[in-house]
Amino acid sequence: MRAGLLGMGKYVPPTVLTNHDLEKRLDTSDEWIRTRTGIEERRIAEDTIDTSDMAFEAAKDALQSADIRADQIGLILVATVTPDKIFPSVATMIQERLGAKNAAAMDISAACAGFIYGIVTAKQFVESGTYDYVLVVGVEKLSKIVDWEDRNTAVLFGDGAGATVVGKVSEGRGILSFELGADGSGGKHLHHDKYLEMNGREVFKFAVRQMGETAVNVAEKAGLKTDEVDYLVPHQANIRIMEASRERLGLPVEKMSKTVHKYGNTSAASIPISLTDDLAEGRVKDDDVIVLVGFGGGLTWGGLCIKWGK
Repeated sequence: MRAGLLGMGKYVPPTVLTNHDLEKRLDTSDEWIRTRTGIEERRIAEDTIDTSDMAFEAAKDALQSADIRADQIGLILVATVTPDKIFPSVATMIQERLGAKNAAAMDISAACAGFIYGIVTAKQFVESGTYDYVLVVGVEKLSKIVDWEDRNTAVLFGDGAGATVVGKVSEGRGILSFELGADGSGGKHLHHDKYLEMNGREVFKFAVRQMGETAVNVAEKAGLKTDEVDYLVPHQANIRIMEASRERLGLPVEKMSKTVHKYGNTSAASIPISLTDDLAEGRVKDDDVIVLVGFGGGLTWGGLCIKWGK
């Protein structure tokens, strides 16, 4: 039996920062941001809300959605580049709060591709029989590493968390294929020193190429033609990058997840947040073939092809 995603959960902070709000503090405009990125607003966590708080809320929802108790979880994987502290890990923090007393716990650092890396790691543990259930969380508080004076990056990012429980699913369903990759030579184009820094032109070129290639590759590895893919959930970084991936798969507009307009780029959280919304709104149904694909600093990338359902 294959591993699959048994339930999803998300958390986004209540505070909304719109493009019009940013117009007041930066040399930019709502029209400039929307036409180039597709972003209209993003959520920003207050000082009282840290990464682990958002991860905990999303994890609770995912456990409830999967109908799994915390003490049934064998491993917790948290994908983040913005932990509360260098250590202890966010994973151990939420292990305690959830009461997941039987779980091992660690964080994964693969930037915006981190959630995909987490799912693929969880798959190995589940399908090998090591753990029955693995909790995977993608979470970021990017607002604490963004330079709010830099109009090139300040308009892009938001905060939030998404989570899933990975376990065995019924025959024919689950993770059909995956691809992970990295190119350390491109790390200089997207990195964090004091603040997050990005060479937008180089990252855009890389993402348009790699996201499309990976989306096609995971479909082919699953033995499928691209027209057999029902739905695409791309990393919500930039609408033009997302559209390029959709066009590579030949999918109509309504078959691509789109939350970038309301949450911005939430890095490792973007794919699970989007998928949680898609499920709640009925856009993903049992036995749909869906492709998840993301890219991030490192440079890293990853993709999954899943036949949905328990």
